Amino acid sequence: MPTVLVVDDSEVDRRLVGGILEMRPEYRIVYAADGVEALASVRQSRPDLIVTDLRMPKMDGLELVRSVRAEWPAVPVILVTGHDSQSLALEALRQGAAGFVPKSEVPTMLAETVEDVLALARSDRAYEKLVTCLNRSDFTFFLELENDPSLVRPLVQLVKQAAGCIGLCDFTGQVRIGVALKEALLNAMLHGNLELGPQHSHAGQAIDPGLVEQRRHQPPYRDRRVFVDVKISTEEARFTIRDEGPGFDVASVSAPGDSVSATGQGGRGLSLMRAFMDEVAFSEVGNKVTMCKRG
Repeated sequence: MPTVLVVDDSEVDRRLVGGILEMRPEYRIVYAADGVEALASVRQSRPDLIVTDLRMPKMDGLELVRSVRAEWPAVPVILVTGHDSQSLALEALRQGAAGFVPKSEVPTMLAETVEDVLALARSDRAYEKLVTCLNRSDFTFFLELENDPSLVRPLVQLVKQAAGCIGLCDFTGQVRIGVALKEALLNAMLHGNLELGPQHSHAGQAIDPGLVEQRRHQPPYRDRRVFVDVKISTEEARFTIRDEGPGFDVASVSAPGDSVSATGQGGRGLSLMRAFMDEVAFSEVGNKVTMCKRG
């Protein structure tokens, strides 16, 4: 049973976050009132994941991320941020956090984000042993995907484990690559090919899966594909993802804080891609993105 450590100096917010996660019987939830108490808890009993507020006394979320990254790099950290702290959240992502959730979207996004990060962080030891048998120092493939979001997780797992086993990056680096790749793939499928955006979600929530399923079987969307080119070596990982949608105004996402969104989550997806990758570049039309992560 995965253990999730919830850290927040506000008892109300701490219980809100913990209460949402306690609705999942597969999780064991423990609590800490600040970063110092959280570190003491981790030393005593290491959790599988930490969910922490960003702004706290004694030790804030950014300092906590740095300390966990230095001492326990295999423990991912998710930040809960206020609207005025996105720049700090992005800095925490660069320091090693695995993701962030705005406070206003905790009820709708937190459980899914925790589930995704835990899934990325789980180690399939038998599969990793198989990948280490590769007798080459690179990993290359090209895929043509239907607009089926269920294909994203296994592809991300494959890429993440290959990057680790080839020696490109450590555990935290694998998680970061996985999160960025997931965002890019969903953007291509949902926003690009299916042309679903913020107008198809309610109050910033994720797009209804029923709407996704309905549209992906309708013309002209059903015939569109996502093309994924992956090249991983000991020096870098390079991903090119192209959809067959109409594209978008690339100038509208030229600033690091701006984004089109596949899931109605504002600029969060592109912010994660830019924070976790060394390069993120869109084609002129906007239906292709190239991302690079160097070792």
